[in-house]
Amino acid sequence: MNMSSSFSLCRFALRKCLSRRLQGDIYDRYYCSKSSSADQSRVMQLKTKMACGPSFQDFIKSSDKSFDACNDEYEEHLIPECTTEPSQKVYFETYGCQMNVSDTEIAWSILQKAGYLRTHELPEADVVLLVTCSVREKAEQTIWNRLKHLTALKTRSQKHNSSLKIGVLGCMAERLKSKLLEQEKLVDILAGPDAYRDLPRLLSLAYGGQRASNVLLSLEETYADVMPVHQTLEGHSAFVSIMRGCDNMCSYCIVPFTRGRERSRPLSSILEEVRVLSDQGVKEVTLLGQNVNSYRDLSEQQFTCSEGSTQLSRGFKTVYRTKQGGLRFSDLLDRVSLIDPEMRIRFTSPHPKDFPDEVLQLIQERRNICKQIHLPAQSGSSRVLHAMRRGYTREAYLDLVKNIREIIPGVSISSDFITGFCGETEEDHQQTLSLIREVGYNVGFLFAYSMRKVCSTFCTFWQISCMSCNSVWNKTAVTQNINN
Repeated sequence: MNMSSSFSLCRFALRKCLSRRLQGDIYDRYYCSKSSSADQSRVMQLKTKMACGPSFQDFIKSSDKSFDACNDEYEEHLIPECTTEPSQKVYFETYGCQMNVSDTEIAWSILQKAGYLRTHELPEADVVLLVTCSVREKAEQTIWNRLKHLTALKTRSQKHNSSLKIGVLGCMAERLKSKLLEQEKLVDILAGPDAYRDLPRLLSLAYGGQRASNVLLSLEETYADVMPVHQTLEGHSAFVSIMRGCDNMCSYCIVPFTRGRERSRPLSSILEEVRVLSDQGVKEVTLLGQNVNSYRDLSEQQFTCSEGSTQLSRGFKTVYRTKQGGLRFSDLLDRVSLIDPEMRIRFTSPHPKDFPDEVLQLIQERRNICKQIHLPAQSGSSRVLHAMRRGYTREAYLDLVKNIREIIPGVSISSDFITGFCGETEEDHQQTLSLIREVGYNVGFLFAYSMRKVCSTFCTFWQISCMSCNSVWNKTAVTQNINN
């Protein structure tokens, strides 16, 4: 084959190859064009559907916009601000401290505004809400047992076409969220201490067939604008929450992990609630907080800019940075006591570090501030107090007791004690017993140490056997009874 014919053959092969590639490219472009057209059609359908769906404003409570027919699928998630139709009945069970009693009143206020009714009879309930405590293991075990009973009740009610919903609120919801909702599947909704405003939405989701939870902790939530529905015994006494959370980080305590950081409610809202209670004839108000006497209102600019740092009891210290400015507990106590001179004022639970002389002198001066102080010691051993991160020694605590009795003659003093703490020895325990004898408390609350997994003192075994722990607990109880 000569050079000319060889060149012609190569040119023919190249044209044929290019022709095939060109045809394939045209086919591919035609195929992709068809696919793109279908995609565009689907996108347009989605845009049309979204255009007639709910907007962001539709999910805000204050919105009064109504949906059209194409919004029916979203309707179950919307809770009206108030409803005149007969609604679901809610039944509360409250466990634990006084703060949980206050939380129950707040949660009920929110649900009442959303159109729910309240019942005090379990068989009538459509919704059962347990307001829970996680401070001690025994408290949690009580809730677990109750949940199993309620789950059995729910199963029986389903046979009669009833749709009982079970919810856990408060500290246990915060601590055991995944176990309650996903592993054990005993509840329909979970709401942490800072999520009670979300209860109507969570219940709406539950009635839509979903399990729902909100356990987010807040740096700001105090429910200052929520007027609790007080369930007072014959209108004689009431609890008023003034702050939430705790910054002390005692090594045995779970509260900072279940209720978050300290934040105080604005003084103006507290005074308004106390005035309302006074008008209703309430004769005794107890101011509540996890660390009630560290109250500090920074809600107003003039308060924020005021000078002066936190004044602690002499010989006491704290693990967190000294706080500046704001209206303090003495300012609050002063204003509250002036609202109704015939209304008795109490407060709980305080920390010994936050009893400067100005607070003690105010208690002595005002006739309607009860001459009773709760002064949790927890231990009489300085070594154990250091391990607990309490911020004081035995000697500083006794000096404070002496100062209190000098300023407030005849004052009643109560306290809390923990026995069987990690590393506690018999000598440490004897020091606690001697502290009880030396102070001579009017009332003592005695507890065996209960380990909590998130606390810094959680350990893999008891430093004291359960038998020894029960023994020292009984000794403490006997000592307290002798003093009384």
